[in-house]
Amino acid sequence: MKYTLCITQQCNMRCQYCYIDKKDTEMSLSIAKKIVDFIFKNTPSKEKIDIGFFGGEPLLEFELIKKITETIENHPSFNKKLVELTVVTNGTIFSDEIADFLNEHHIGFCLSCDGPPFVQDTFRCLQDGKGSSSIVTNTIRRAKETLLSVLVNAVYHPQTFRYLPHVVEYLASLGLKRIYLNPDFSAPWSKKEAELLSEIYGQISKQYIDFYLQKKPHFISLIDSKIAVILGEGYKPLDRCKMGTGEFAFTPSGNIYPCERLIGTDTGNGHCIGNIASGLNREQMSCKTAPGMEINTECISCSLKDYCMNWCGCSNYFSSGYYNRVSPFLCLSEKTAILTAFHTFRTLEEKLGSAFFNNLTEIHTGANCTIGG
Repeated sequence: MKYTLCITQQCNMRCQYCYIDKKDTEMSLSIAKKIVDFIFKNTPSKEKIDIGFFGGEPLLEFELIKKITETIENHPSFNKKLVELTVVTNGTIFSDEIADFLNEHHIGFCLSCDGPPFVQDTFRCLQDGKGSSSIVTNTIRRAKETLLSVLVNAVYHPQTFRYLPHVVEYLASLGLKRIYLNPDFSAPWSKKEAELLSEIYGQISKQYIDFYLQKKPHFISLIDSKIAVILGEGYKPLDRCKMGTGEFAFTPSGNIYPCERLIGTDTGNGHCIGNIASGLNREQMSCKTAPGMEINTECISCSLKDYCMNWCGCSNYFSSGYYNRVSPFLCLSEKTAILTAFHTFRTLEEKLGSAFFNNLTEIHTGANCTIGG
């Protein structure tokens, strides 16, 4: 079960592709307590719980994070073996106090950084329009020194995807071992750009293979997520999107959404499926569901359909306008990622044998992260 608390819609940055509208608002502790009760009430017994602090920029409300964490840990149903906390940050706010608190409470730290300065500063700018790269890079270095684990999420766009190999090289040079690469599905991807993905993903595959051959394996989501699916012979039911049933996002107003990426302006309309005070109304999800088949007709006969994220409702919505319709870009991106991962797997299996499998198991441990944009 995944729960995301958007504790504030305030942010000190103005990333051009951000899907959360900025408001001078933060979650009250009383609403947070109701959400915590909702979480434990709606999670089946003995099922793992992933709670993410999100924004805006959540570390603007660090004191609130501390209070909500206390509320969670003091709840009668809290089980530290089943509950995992994460904070997703833009990387501009960090301190020794924050580091100590995150370590003490075993809170995962996931930072957004699109890559080297010339990539990061393309879309991720401060309120005054200045680039954020120097601040974020400094945070990464400090976090690496003080935190048990640091994960990074890099978003790529039609203007920046050609630099993905540079992104991987840069983030790896900062000592980051777990790198998540995620496309901006809301961007206007052209067929020409999509057709270049094979070459770009192929370059990342080469980097991934080189890391292993140098005995410095890295987790790179573009490769590792698909290798895991290939080894599992496809996505299983529990791997698939559970928006509105096993995944919920909460805003400062107490409104409930099926995914944090669908909050937008938080007017209570559109993707909203209820409020923490009045309860759920999942029927509202039908407003963004195209009638007819669950997925595109062409998906049904595709040999790669079991390995494809055609079921991701929010990715589908941002690229096609419907939860259950796959866009041409998502289709080609998924096909390319699957084939790239298969080639990578076969190459390393031939070169390293059991050593590859042992490293693969080790690096996948603890690689989960609540990903924001």
